[in-house]
Amino acid sequence: MTAPGLSIALSIPAAEQVNDNAKVAAEKDAALRKSAAEFESVFIAEMLSHAGFDKALSENSGFGGEAFSRMLVESYAEELTKNGGFGLSDQIYSQLKDRSS
Repeated sequence: MTAPGLSIALSIPAAEQVNDNAKVAAEKDAALRKSAAEFESVFIAEMLSHAGFDKALSENSGFGGEAFSRMLVESYAEELTKNGGFGLSDQIYSQLKDRSS
């Protein structure tokens, strides 16, 4: 094998390793972004509950209505987060991304 052929053969495993590292980094980044969004969603749901939104939805509806209203509040919080929320997930993501680098 000639020197140029040898360098190409040696660089293929290195290129595969770089691709694997990039894939792992992208997966970690996606997981971090998802966790930050989930945290914001839970935070918004708690804010809405403490503001009495779940009780207002379930007024005079009994135990089933209370359980349903909590699920509805959580659903609203998830939708708010998907549509931009308060920007808390972006801030959390940025802070955690800086620390993991």
